[in-house]
Amino acid sequence: MPFVVELLLLLLVARMFGEIMERIHQPAMIGEVIAGFILGPSLLGFATFTNEIKVISDLGVFLLVILAGFEIDIDELRKSMRGRNFWIALFGFIVPMLSGFIIGLIFNLPIPLTIFLALCISITALPVSIRILMDLGKLNSDIGQKIISAAIFNDVISLLILGVILDFKDGVSNYSDLGYKILFTVIKVLIFMIIMVVAYRLFHKAKEKVSFLNVQFENFLNFLKGKESLFAVVMVFVLIFASLSELVGLHFVIGAFFGAILLPREMIGLDNFQKVQQNTSSITMGFLAPIFFTTMGVQFNLLSINNTYLLLIVILASFVSKILGGYFGGRMAGMPKQESFTLGIGLNARGIMELVIANIALQNGFIDISLFSILVIMGIITTVVTPFLLKRSFKIIDKKNLSHT
Repeated sequence: MPFVVELLLLLLVARMFGEIMERIHQPAMIGEVIAGFILGPSLLGFATFTNEIKVISDLGVFLLVILAGFEIDIDELRKSMRGRNFWIALFGFIVPMLSGFIIGLIFNLPIPLTIFLALCISITALPVSIRILMDLGKLNSDIGQKIISAAIFNDVISLLILGVILDFKDGVSNYSDLGYKILFTVIKVLIFMIIMVVAYRLFHKAKEKVSFLNVQFENFLNFLKGKESLFAVVMVFVLIFASLSELVGLHFVIGAFFGAILLPREMIGLDNFQKVQQNTSSITMGFLAPIFFTTMGVQFNLLSINNTYLLLIVILASFVSKILGGYFGGRMAGMPKQESFTLGIGLNARGIMELVIANIALQNGFIDISLFSILVIMGIITTVVTPFLLKRSFKIIDKKNLSHT
């Protein structure tokens, strides 16, 4: 099938199924993955994962990560790591991570597969969490804000760990070898993080002259003749950080993510930032992301899953460990039992970031198609079920609060 025709087919069917999902208050990406499964070799065989489609898909990953970074306010990130919020974020990540390692040991999985399994179980996808809480009208509630803070922490830590794991392309023969590789890679991550901290300090210091710098930036944009100069300047800024991450030996998505977080909103102007965010969202969610999520479905192979017990345990562990992590974290932070339980449910939204990391793992040869397919199913099921459980749990809290008034 010609490339353009295949691209047309993927986009058309992806948006159709995405629209259906949005009408029933589910993330569009679920429908887009299902569209890929239907069009791919698993069912109809109309679409294949060609090199040309891979390029479009990789661009989708790049812009999805940037969009995720745009959603994160640097001050909110700092807040998530301070005080009692830190316990929620920490337990909400560590407990699922440990459950992933336990599953890997029980099923005797290779070390790279175990690490990626643990990482994907640990993720809470910020964009999906925001969407679910907005639909429930709970985004600005105390629990909603704690879920968002924990999701921010999760996204940042997950991508840092991803940077460490991707350095293991040569493989690890045992846990001693793993220790040496982790040490070497942590040094690279520390170098990159020092660069990020220095950049943050410089931008923070520059806030003292934000009015002057904002005027200078507007003058610079007026000097440029291109209509989309603002978008181009921001993309160059993000690509600089993506390039820096590759120069120190980390995956480009790490730098792109942090570049998007560090983008000085006040200096470029909040109106300009919102324009860039909207333009990025339009091209990503309207074109590139549907192609990316559809290719996830195209690569998905139900018949490759030769261990049903592993599939069921991964799904169960991903649910239970997140709920337990959120519950223990909430209790450590002084929250009541039901609120802590609700927090744990809210942390179960995975979707976008989990699929991005699973895709990177597959493309780099760290996981096989069987585990990839298991992770896709786990991501979809947890994302679909979370809104229903969260709605029911919030109702219990609302009834309890009503009875106390």
